[in-house]
Amino acid sequence: MATSLGSNTYNRQNWEDSDFPILCQTCLGENPYIRMTKEKFGKECKICARPFTVFRWCPGTRMRFKKTEVCQTCSKMKNVCQTCLLDLEYGLPIQVRDTGLSVKDEVPRSDVNKEYYTQNMEREIANSDGTRPVGLLGKAPGHSDMLLKLARTSPYYKRNRPHICSFWVKGECKRGEECPYRHEKPTDPDDPLADQNIKDRYYGINDPVANKLLQRGTTMPRLDPPEDKSITTLYIGALGEDVTDSELRNHFYQFGEIRTITVVQRQQCAFIQFATRQSAEAAAEKSFNKLIINGRRLNVKWGRSQAARGTTKDGVESGIMLEPVPGLPGALPPPPVSDVDAPANYFNLGPTSSPAVMNFQALPPPPGVAMPPPPGFGPPMFHTMDPMGPPMPPPMVMRPPGQVHYPSQDPQRMGAHASRHGGP
Repeated sequence: MATSLGSNTYNRQNWEDSDFPILCQTCLGENPYIRMTKEKFGKECKICARPFTVFRWCPGTRMRFKKTEVCQTCSKMKNVCQTCLLDLEYGLPIQVRDTGLSVKDEVPRSDVNKEYYTQNMEREIANSDGTRPVGLLGKAPGHSDMLLKLARTSPYYKRNRPHICSFWVKGECKRGEECPYRHEKPTDPDDPLADQNIKDRYYGINDPVANKLLQRGTTMPRLDPPEDKSITTLYIGALGEDVTDSELRNHFYQFGEIRTITVVQRQQCAFIQFATRQSAEAAAEKSFNKLIINGRRLNVKWGRSQAARGTTKDGVESGIMLEPVPGLPGALPPPPVSDVDAPANYFNLGPTSSPAVMNFQALPPPPGVAMPPPPGFGPPMFHTMDPMGPPMPPPMVMRPPGQVHYPSQDPQRMGAHASRHGGP
Protein backbone atom coordinates (compact mmCIF):
# COMPACT_ATOMS: atom_id res chain seq x y z
CA MET A 1 0.00 0.00 0.00
CA ALA A 2 1.50 3.29 -1.11
CA THR A 3 1.71 6.18 1.32
CA SER A 4 0.97 9.79 0.47
CA LEU A 5 3.68 12.40 0.13
CA GLY A 6 2.60 14.17 3.32
CA SER A 7 2.63 10.98 5.34
CA ASN A 8 6.06 10.05 4.02
CA THR A 9 7.40 13.51 4.85
CA TYR A 10 6.00 13.31 8.41
CA ASN A 11 7.54 9.89 8.99
CA ARG A 12 10.89 11.06 7.61
CA GLN A 13 10.91 13.89 10.16
CA ASN A 14 10.87 11.30 12.96
CA TRP A 15 13.90 9.50 11.60
CA GLU A 16 16.96 9.88 13.74
CA ASP A 17 20.12 11.65 12.62
CA SER A 18 22.98 11.77 15.13
CA ASP A 19 26.67 12.64 15.07
CA PHE A 20 28.00 10.20 17.70
CA PRO A 21 26.61 6.99 19.24
CA ILE A 22 25.74 6.31 22.89
CA LEU A 23 28.15 3.55 23.93
CA CYS A 24 29.59 1.99 27.06
CA GLN A 25 33.33 1.77 27.69
CA THR A 26 33.46 -1.94 26.88
CA CYS A 27 31.87 -1.60 23.43
CA LEU A 28 33.96 1.47 22.61
CA GLY A 29 37.20 -0.44 23.22
CA GLU A 30 40.48 0.39 24.89
CA ASN A 31 42.02 2.24 21.95
CA PRO A 32 41.55 6.01 22.39
CA TYR A 33 42.11 6.58 18.66
CA ILE A 34 39.28 4.86 16.85
CA ARG A 35 37.77 5.22 13.40
CA MET A 36 34.04 4.87 12.78
CA THR A 37 31.92 4.66 9.69
CA LYS A 38 28.65 6.54 9.74
CA GLU A 39 25.70 5.53 7.60
CA LYS A 40 22.77 7.90 7.70
CA PHE A 41 19.44 6.06 8.06
CA GLY A 42 21.33 2.82 7.46
CA LYS A 43 19.02 0.42 9.31
CA GLU A 44 15.86 0.38 11.35
CA CYS A 45 15.87 0.17 15.12
CA LYS A 46 15.30 -3.35 16.42
CA ILE A 47 12.90 -2.02 19.06
CA CYS A 48 10.86 0.80 17.50
CA ALA A 49 11.51 -0.14 13.83
CA ARG A 50 12.39 3.46 12.83
CA PRO A 51 15.41 4.20 10.61
CA PHE A 52 18.40 5.66 12.45
CA THR A 53 22.05 6.48 11.88
CA VAL A 54 24.24 3.38 12.10
CA PHE A 55 27.83 3.54 13.35
CA ARG A 56 30.35 0.75 12.74
CA TRP A 57 33.86 0.39 14.22
CA CYS A 58 36.47 -2.10 15.43
CA PRO A 59 37.08 -1.81 19.21
CA GLY A 60 40.62 -3.24 19.12
CA THR A 61 43.13 -5.67 17.66
CA ARG A 62 41.80 -9.17 17.04
CA MET A 63 38.28 -7.98 17.89
CA ARG A 64 35.14 -8.20 15.81
CA PHE A 65 33.53 -5.17 14.19
CA LYS A 66 30.59 -3.79 16.15
CA LYS A 67 27.68 -1.54 15.23
CA THR A 68 24.76 0.19 16.90
CA GLU A 69 21.60 -1.92 17.15
CA VAL A 70 18.95 0.47 18.52
CA CYS A 71 18.24 4.16 18.03
CA GLN A 72 19.24 6.81 20.52
CA THR A 73 15.64 7.42 21.61
CA CYS A 74 15.25 3.81 22.76
CA SER A 75 18.69 4.00 24.34
CA LYS A 76 17.83 7.12 26.36
CA MET A 77 14.48 5.73 27.51
CA LYS A 78 16.25 2.79 29.22
CA ASN A 79 19.64 4.46 29.80
CA VAL A 80 21.45 1.64 27.99
CA CYS A 81 24.22 1.24 25.41
CA GLN A 82 23.14 1.26 21.78
CA THR A 83 25.13 -1.90 21.08
CA CYS A 84 25.11 -4.27 24.07
CA LEU A 85 21.92 -2.87 25.72
CA LEU A 86 23.49 -2.95 29.19
CA ASP A 87 22.94 -0.19 31.72
CA LEU A 88 25.39 2.68 31.31
CA GLU A 89 25.78 3.30 35.06
CA TYR A 90 26.08 -0.21 36.50
CA GLY A 91 26.98 -2.30 33.43
CA LEU A 92 24.14 -4.73 34.23
CA PRO A 93 21.18 -6.04 32.22
CA ILE A 94 17.93 -4.06 32.37
CA GLN A 95 16.14 -6.84 34.26
CA VAL A 96 18.72 -6.80 37.06
CA ARG A 97 18.68 -3.00 37.31
CA ASP A 98 14.88 -2.76 37.41
CA THR A 99 14.74 -5.50 40.06
CA GLY A 100 17.28 -3.72 42.23
CA LEU A 101 15.54 -0.34 41.90
CA SER A 102 12.03 -1.85 42.16
CA VAL A 103 11.06 -0.32 38.81
CA LYS A 104 8.51 -1.90 36.50
CA ASP A 105 8.52 0.00 33.23
CA GLU A 106 5.94 -1.42 30.82
CA VAL A 107 6.89 -0.43 27.30
CA PRO A 108 4.10 -0.96 24.72
CA ARG A 109 4.56 -3.81 22.26
CA SER A 110 2.03 -2.99 19.51
CA ASP A 111 3.07 -0.73 16.63
CA VAL A 112 0.51 2.05 17.25
CA ASN A 113 1.02 2.27 21.00
CA LYS A 114 4.77 1.98 20.58
CA GLU A 115 4.79 4.96 18.20
CA TYR A 116 2.67 7.06 20.53
CA TYR A 117 4.81 6.14 23.55
CA THR A 118 8.01 6.93 21.67
CA GLN A 119 6.77 10.38 20.65
CA ASN A 120 5.88 11.23 24.26
CA MET A 121 9.29 10.07 25.46
CA GLU A 122 11.03 12.15 22.80
CA ARG A 123 9.15 15.21 24.01
CA GLU A 124 10.18 14.48 27.61
CA ILE A 125 13.80 13.92 26.58
CA ALA A 126 13.84 17.25 24.72
CA ASN A 127 12.56 19.08 27.84
CA SER A 128 15.10 17.47 30.20
CA ASP A 129 18.69 18.58 30.79
CA GLY A 130 20.09 15.23 29.61
CA THR A 131 21.91 14.41 32.84
CA ARG A 132 19.30 12.03 34.28
CA PRO A 133 17.16 9.27 32.76
CA VAL A 134 13.58 9.99 31.86
CA GLY A 135 10.36 8.16 32.69
CA LEU A 136 9.99 5.91 35.70
CA LEU A 137 13.73 5.28 35.77
CA GLY A 138 14.41 8.94 36.51
CA LYS A 139 12.04 8.85 39.49
CA ALA A 140 13.61 5.72 41.00
CA PRO A 141 15.96 5.91 44.01
CA GLY A 142 19.56 6.59 43.17
CA HIS A 143 21.30 3.52 44.61
CA SER A 144 20.63 -0.07 45.58
CA ASP A 145 22.77 -2.35 47.74
CA MET A 146 22.34 -5.27 45.36
CA LEU A 147 23.31 -3.16 42.34
CA LEU A 148 26.41 -1.84 44.08
CA LYS A 149 27.49 -5.41 44.83
CA LEU A 150 26.90 -6.67 41.29
CA ALA A 151 28.01 -3.57 39.38
CA ARG A 152 30.98 -3.89 37.04
CA THR A 153 33.64 -1.26 37.74
CA SER A 154 36.05 -2.01 34.88
CA PRO A 155 35.47 -2.74 31.18
CA TYR A 156 35.20 -6.37 30.09
CA TYR A 157 36.91 -6.38 26.70
CA LYS A 158 36.58 -10.14 26.19
CA ARG A 159 33.01 -9.44 25.19
CA ASN A 160 34.34 -7.93 21.94
CA ARG A 161 36.10 -11.09 20.79
CA PRO A 162 35.14 -12.60 17.43
CA HIS A 163 32.55 -15.32 17.19
CA ILE A 164 33.51 -18.98 16.97
CA CYS A 165 34.34 -20.24 13.49
CA SER A 166 31.71 -22.80 12.50
CA PHE A 167 33.94 -24.19 9.75
CA TRP A 168 36.73 -24.87 12.27
CA VAL A 169 34.28 -26.74 14.52
CA LYS A 170 33.45 -29.00 11.55
CA GLY A 171 37.14 -29.29 10.67
CA GLU A 172 36.78 -27.49 7.33
CA CYS A 173 38.40 -24.09 7.98
CA LYS A 174 41.30 -23.52 5.57
CA ARG A 175 42.25 -19.97 6.59
CA GLY A 176 44.48 -20.91 9.50
CA GLU A 177 45.78 -17.92 11.45
CA GLU A 178 44.26 -15.51 8.94
CA CYS A 179 40.73 -16.54 9.95
CA PRO A 180 39.00 -13.57 11.62
CA TYR A 181 36.92 -15.89 13.81
CA ARG A 182 37.91 -17.77 16.93
CA HIS A 183 39.16 -21.34 16.67
CA GLU A 184 37.72 -22.63 19.95
CA LYS A 185 35.29 -25.29 20.96
CA PRO A 186 31.77 -23.92 21.46
CA THR A 187 29.99 -24.06 24.77
CA ASP A 188 27.36 -26.57 25.68
CA PRO A 189 24.26 -25.98 23.50
CA ASP A 190 22.09 -26.68 26.54
CA ASP A 191 23.71 -23.73 28.36
CA PRO A 192 21.03 -21.04 28.86
CA LEU A 193 23.58 -18.31 28.10
CA ALA A 194 23.84 -19.63 24.54
CA ASP A 195 20.29 -18.44 23.76
CA GLN A 196 20.01 -14.66 24.15
CA ASN A 197 17.53 -12.31 22.52
CA ILE A 198 18.03 -8.57 22.12
CA LYS A 199 14.32 -7.78 22.60
CA ASP A 200 14.10 -9.87 25.77
CA ARG A 201 17.08 -7.97 27.15
CA TYR A 202 15.55 -4.60 26.30
CA TYR A 203 12.14 -5.42 27.79
CA GLY A 204 13.72 -7.13 30.80
CA ILE A 205 12.09 -10.55 30.51
CA ASN A 206 13.56 -14.05 30.16
CA ASP A 207 17.14 -12.78 30.06
CA PRO A 208 19.50 -15.69 30.95
CA VAL A 209 22.36 -13.34 31.87
CA ALA A 210 20.06 -11.41 34.23
CA ASN A 211 18.82 -14.61 35.86
CA LYS A 212 22.39 -15.72 36.49
CA LEU A 213 23.31 -12.38 38.08
CA LEU A 214 20.18 -12.32 40.24
CA GLN A 215 20.98 -15.80 41.51
CA ARG A 216 24.52 -14.68 42.30
CA GLY A 217 23.17 -11.68 44.21
CA THR A 218 21.20 -13.91 46.58
CA THR A 219 24.33 -15.90 47.49
CA MET A 220 26.72 -12.99 48.03
CA PRO A 221 28.99 -13.40 51.09
CA ARG A 222 28.44 -11.39 54.24
CA LEU A 223 30.88 -9.65 56.54
CA ASP A 224 30.14 -10.70 60.11
CA PRO A 225 31.59 -8.56 62.93
CA PRO A 226 34.25 -10.23 65.11
CA GLU A 227 33.47 -11.41 68.62
CA ASP A 228 36.15 -9.18 70.13
CA LYS A 229 34.31 -5.95 70.95
CA SER A 230 37.56 -4.01 71.24
CA ILE A 231 38.17 -4.19 67.47
CA THR A 232 37.15 -0.91 65.83
CA THR A 233 39.50 -1.01 62.82
CA LEU A 234 38.58 -1.78 59.21
CA TYR A 235 41.00 -3.05 56.58
CA ILE A 236 40.63 -1.48 53.12
CA GLY A 237 42.41 -3.33 50.31
CA ALA A 238 43.03 -2.92 46.56
CA LEU A 239 43.53 0.85 46.85
CA GLY A 240 45.83 1.24 43.89
CA GLU A 241 47.91 4.39 43.46
CA ASP A 242 45.07 6.90 42.99
CA VAL A 243 43.07 6.54 46.22
CA THR A 244 44.27 8.87 48.99
CA ASP A 245 43.48 9.14 52.68
CA SER A 246 41.36 12.24 52.12
CA GLU A 247 39.08 10.31 49.74
CA LEU A 248 38.74 7.53 52.30
CA ARG A 249 37.92 10.07 54.98
CA ASN A 250 35.30 11.70 52.78
CA HIS A 251 33.50 8.38 52.47
CA PHE A 252 33.82 6.99 56.00
CA TYR A 253 33.24 10.15 58.02
CA GLN A 254 29.47 9.74 57.59
CA PHE A 255 29.44 6.64 59.80
CA GLY A 256 31.02 8.19 62.88
CA GLU A 257 34.14 9.72 64.37
CA ILE A 258 37.37 8.48 62.83
CA ARG A 259 40.34 8.15 65.13
CA THR A 260 43.13 7.38 62.65
CA ILE A 261 43.60 6.55 58.96
CA THR A 262 46.81 4.75 58.05
CA VAL A 263 47.58 4.23 54.36
CA VAL A 264 50.26 1.65 53.48
CA GLN A 265 51.12 2.64 49.93
CA ARG A 266 53.58 -0.20 49.44
CA GLN A 267 50.88 -2.82 50.04
CA GLN A 268 48.07 -0.67 48.58
CA CYS A 269 45.89 -0.94 51.66
CA ALA A 270 44.68 1.22 54.52
CA PHE A 271 43.52 0.81 58.12
CA ILE A 272 40.68 2.99 59.40
CA GLN A 273 40.13 3.07 63.15
CA PHE A 274 36.83 4.40 64.47
CA ALA A 275 36.22 5.85 67.89
CA THR A 276 33.31 3.49 68.68
CA ARG A 277 32.41 -0.08 67.74
CA GLN A 278 28.95 1.01 66.56
CA SER A 279 30.46 3.32 63.94
CA ALA A 280 32.79 0.58 62.69
CA GLU A 281 29.91 -1.90 62.32
CA ALA A 282 27.83 0.63 60.39
CA ALA A 283 30.74 1.38 58.06
CA ALA A 284 31.43 -2.32 57.47
CA GLU A 285 27.77 -3.07 56.72
CA LYS A 286 27.33 -0.17 54.28
CA SER A 287 30.69 -0.57 52.52
CA PHE A 288 31.24 -4.33 52.16
CA ASN A 289 31.21 -5.21 48.43
CA LYS A 290 29.75 -1.74 47.73
CA LEU A 291 32.69 0.65 48.12
CA ILE A 292 33.79 2.09 44.76
CA ILE A 293 36.26 5.03 44.69
CA ASN A 294 37.75 6.37 41.45
CA GLY A 295 36.23 3.47 39.55
CA ARG A 296 37.94 0.84 41.76
CA ARG A 297 36.06 -1.64 43.91
CA LEU A 298 37.77 -1.74 47.30
CA ASN A 299 37.90 -4.72 49.64
CA VAL A 300 36.54 -4.09 53.12
CA LYS A 301 37.38 -6.44 55.99
CA TRP A 302 37.61 -6.28 59.75
CA GLY A 303 40.99 -5.69 61.32
CA ARG A 304 42.59 -8.10 63.77
CA SER A 305 43.28 -7.59 67.44
CA GLN A 306 46.77 -6.97 68.79
CA ALA A 307 46.95 -10.49 70.27
CA ALA A 308 45.97 -12.10 66.97
CA ARG A 309 48.54 -10.05 65.05
CA GLY A 310 51.39 -10.89 67.45
CA THR A 311 50.93 -14.67 67.59
CA THR A 312 50.55 -17.43 65.08
CA LYS A 313 48.14 -20.33 65.17
CA ASP A 314 50.40 -22.26 67.57
CA GLY A 315 50.67 -19.30 69.92
CA VAL A 316 54.25 -18.46 68.91
CA GLU A 317 55.08 -14.82 68.39
CA SER A 318 55.38 -14.15 64.69
CA GLY A 319 56.39 -10.50 64.53
CA ILE A 320 56.67 -8.71 61.20
CA MET A 321 57.64 -10.69 58.13
CA LEU A 322 60.22 -8.78 56.10
CA GLU A 323 61.34 -9.51 52.58
CA PRO A 324 64.76 -11.23 52.34
CA VAL A 325 67.68 -9.10 51.15
CA PRO A 326 69.27 -10.57 48.00
CA GLY A 327 72.98 -11.41 48.14
CA LEU A 328 73.23 -12.25 51.84
CA PRO A 329 74.34 -15.75 52.96
CA GLY A 330 71.86 -18.03 54.59
CA ALA A 331 71.55 -18.61 58.29
CA LEU A 332 74.22 -20.84 59.85
CA PRO A 333 73.11 -24.04 61.57
CA PRO A 334 73.18 -23.99 65.37
CA PRO A 335 76.28 -25.59 67.02
CA PRO A 336 75.80 -29.12 68.34
CA VAL A 337 75.24 -29.59 72.05
CA SER A 338 78.55 -30.95 73.40
CA ASP A 339 79.46 -32.39 76.77
CA VAL A 340 82.55 -31.22 78.60
CA ASP A 341 83.74 -34.74 79.37
CA ALA A 342 83.05 -36.07 75.88
CA PRO A 343 86.17 -36.62 73.71
CA ALA A 344 86.70 -34.35 70.75
CA ASN A 345 85.64 -35.98 67.48
CA TYR A 346 87.85 -34.19 64.95
CA PHE A 347 87.30 -36.67 62.13
CA ASN A 348 83.50 -37.00 62.37
CA LEU A 349 83.66 -40.67 63.21
CA GLY A 350 80.65 -42.57 64.40
CA PRO A 351 79.89 -42.91 68.10
CA THR A 352 80.58 -46.68 68.01
CA SER A 353 84.13 -46.33 66.65
CA SER A 354 87.29 -46.18 68.77
CA PRO A 355 89.06 -42.89 69.62
CA ALA A 356 90.15 -41.04 66.57
CA VAL A 357 93.82 -41.98 66.00
CA MET A 358 95.04 -42.12 62.44
CA ASN A 359 97.22 -45.16 61.68
CA PHE A 360 100.22 -43.75 59.89
CA GLN A 361 102.00 -47.13 59.99
CA ALA A 362 99.56 -48.51 57.45
CA LEU A 363 100.74 -46.02 54.86
CA PRO A 364 103.81 -47.14 52.80
CA PRO A 365 106.86 -44.86 52.93
CA PRO A 366 107.82 -42.89 49.86
CA PRO A 367 110.47 -44.36 47.53
CA GLY A 368 114.06 -44.05 48.80
CA VAL A 369 113.08 -43.63 52.46
CA ALA A 370 113.76 -46.46 54.90
CA MET A 371 111.00 -47.91 56.95
CA PRO A 372 111.06 -46.45 60.49
CA PRO A 373 111.57 -48.98 63.29
CA PRO A 374 108.55 -50.11 65.19
CA PRO A 375 107.79 -48.52 68.54
CA GLY A 376 110.13 -49.73 71.32
CA PHE A 377 113.03 -50.68 68.99
CA GLY A 378 114.37 -47.30 68.02
CA PRO A 379 116.66 -44.91 69.93
CA PRO A 380 115.25 -43.64 73.18
CA MET A 381 113.32 -40.44 73.04
CA PHE A 382 114.82 -39.21 76.31
CA HIS A 383 118.52 -39.29 77.24
CA THR A 384 119.52 -42.08 79.63
CA MET A 385 121.63 -41.63 82.74
CA ASP A 386 124.37 -43.98 81.46
CA PRO A 387 127.79 -42.28 81.91
CA MET A 388 129.19 -44.21 78.91
CA GLY A 389 126.52 -42.88 76.59
CA PRO A 390 126.79 -39.91 74.25
CA PRO A 391 126.75 -36.52 75.91
CA MET A 392 123.43 -34.72 76.08
CA PRO A 393 123.22 -31.49 74.06
CA PRO A 394 123.31 -28.42 76.25
CA PRO A 395 119.98 -26.71 76.87
CA MET A 396 119.17 -23.33 75.47
CA VAL A 397 119.98 -21.55 78.73
CA MET A 398 123.48 -23.13 78.87
CA ARG A 399 124.67 -22.02 75.46
CA PRO A 400 127.83 -19.92 75.16
CA PRO A 401 127.31 -16.28 75.97
CA GLY A 402 126.80 -13.97 73.17
CA GLN A 403 124.21 -11.74 71.65
CA VAL A 404 122.12 -13.61 69.16
CA HIS A 405 119.92 -11.21 67.28
CA TYR A 406 118.79 -13.34 64.32
CA PRO A 407 118.47 -17.07 63.76
CA SER A 408 121.20 -16.87 61.12
CA GLN A 409 123.67 -15.71 63.81
CA ASP A 410 123.00 -18.72 66.05
CA PRO A 411 126.24 -20.85 66.17
CA GLN A 412 124.17 -23.98 66.77
CA ARG A 413 122.38 -23.47 63.49
CA MET A 414 123.60 -25.51 60.53
CA GLY A 415 125.61 -23.50 58.05
CA ALA A 416 126.58 -20.74 60.50
CA HIS A 417 130.09 -19.27 60.06
CA ALA A 418 132.40 -19.69 63.08
CA SER A 419 134.36 -16.60 62.16
CA ARG A 420 131.57 -14.41 63.31
CA HIS A 421 131.93 -15.69 66.87
CA GLY A 422 135.73 -15.74 67.11
CA GLY A 423 136.41 -19.22 65.72
CA PRO A 424 139.54 -20.19 63.72
